[in-house]
Amino acid sequence: MPYRLPAFGIAAFCLAYLAHSAVKPAQIRFAEVAGGAGLKFTLRNAAAGQFHQIELTGGGVAVFDYNNDGCMDVFFANGAAIPALKKTGAEFYNRLFRNNCDLTFTDVTEEAGLRGEGYSMAVASADFDNDGFADLYVTGVRGNMLYRNLGNSRFADVTARAGVDGGMWSVSAGWLDYDNDGLLDLFVSNYVVWDADKEPRCGSPEQQFYCHPREYKGLPDQLFHNNGDGTFTEVSQSSGIARHTGKGMGVAFADMDGDGLTDIFVANDSVRSFLFHNLGGGKFEEIGLESGVALRDDGYAIAGMGADFRDFDNDGKPDLVISGIINDSFQLFRNPGGGRGFEDYGQRTGLLLATRQFTGWSLGMYDFDNDGWKDLFFGLSHLAELERYLGRDSALPNRVFRNLEGKKFQDVSAGAGAAFQQAAMHRGVGFGDFDNDGRMDAVVTVLNGPAKLFRNVTEDAGHWMAIRLRGLRSNRDGLGATVHVHLANGRDLYNHATTSVGYAGASEALVRFGLGGSARVETVEIRWPGGGMQKLTNVVGDRIVDIAEQVAP
Repeated sequence: MPYRLPAFGIAAFCLAYLAHSAVKPAQIRFAEVAGGAGLKFTLRNAAAGQFHQIELTGGGVAVFDYNNDGCMDVFFANGAAIPALKKTGAEFYNRLFRNNCDLTFTDVTEEAGLRGEGYSMAVASADFDNDGFADLYVTGVRGNMLYRNLGNSRFADVTARAGVDGGMWSVSAGWLDYDNDGLLDLFVSNYVVWDADKEPRCGSPEQQFYCHPREYKGLPDQLFHNNGDGTFTEVSQSSGIARHTGKGMGVAFADMDGDGLTDIFVANDSVRSFLFHNLGGGKFEEIGLESGVALRDDGYAIAGMGADFRDFDNDGKPDLVISGIINDSFQLFRNPGGGRGFEDYGQRTGLLLATRQFTGWSLGMYDFDNDGWKDLFFGLSHLAELERYLGRDSALPNRVFRNLEGKKFQDVSAGAGAAFQQAAMHRGVGFGDFDNDGRMDAVVTVLNGPAKLFRNVTEDAGHWMAIRLRGLRSNRDGLGATVHVHLANGRDLYNHATTSVGYAGASEALVRFGLGGSARVETVEIRWPGGGMQKLTNVVGDRIVDIAEQVAP
């Protein structure tokens, strides 16, 4: 006998269907804020026809609230002169811009003490000492710098005391609490051995070009354990991280198997990528090949650059997206759960073919139209001077792909606004809601060009909610916490707290959700690092919700 819905069930089903079918998807749109609203910054690489490898890889940008005024600020990492790697003028300094909370920015680099020296690459932001103020870690070619936020709009260079210089060419870094002791530890991805005086030369004397990464010896990554007294202990060897040599670029963190321990993904350049599975007890095992994320489906190692480690299909398990160079195609690996394996979903979702002719640097997986499905934003440009050799323009427009309910990604860049169509040498991308309107914006660095601020002006976007976590037993930022949102219409949404997004940069620490047509959330469940569970009910949306960790007496 066929199953029959009761009368009230049929009515409810019809109403729900009509409501769903009546909703027209919002066109994701961005408007470039004129002049960057005061973000007067140009990313310099000091290229002078010598084709030094370091000229290709800079561009880090961090989006964070350094003065706790509720408005997202911006830090840019900059290059320097070569080969001395010294600053030669104000145009080479790192820059900090304060958000004036009216979508304008003021350069406060000097008063903050963040000018910096050397050839900087990337920046990672988080509150490493749990004092309530976000700190900065800046990577570079000849060493890295840790800046402690003093809470009075100034920073202090505490690198020497902390013991986190690194000493290698580091492209990216990120903060995580790998042992759940309530203190943020530091992971650094290192690239290759580089010496300006001994650098290989590639191409002919008439047509010299940047060398392929295979001409350089790779480096191991590094892990620093936070001792809780302002110092760190390098545990790269004892943890198993340094046993693997790669050519590290983008870094992303997530608990891939739901065991309560944060795992680490590293996008490597033209060698297999790494997935460090956290075993607990301060130990990691590298399972990239075993899990299926080290190589493309055909066994090819792409030139991995940016990465994000989030749940694109709302099944509660974090997935991986990785950008690469032209002809690589970008990768999407779905986490099916039940083990440590991932499925290659690039072709099934349409991302593989759609990105084949692009070179992607930074990226982010965020819900730009607030429909409850995380979309993809890619910062694009080919390598410098590609047009001289392949007849292609190196500058590219960025791209945004709408998530079609976890099944397909649709390139909607053509309707994303006139400014979004402008080609440039894009590099780093930082994500945050700069005007606090609930729609995620992006700031993009441009190689030897002015930075761009893209304001999200999507019309008819859905409702939203952003969660600002405050750890008490956990780290202050709550990094590593997973959040499950259940809506009254039965939908379940998932996200986790991280600032390590994309390539060489950091994004806001808030945990964001697009709620679609729901202005209210039925339940919010938080699993804090270490396993503590917390549940809120009947939460009003369209706002930032502050949640402090509950700690039993």
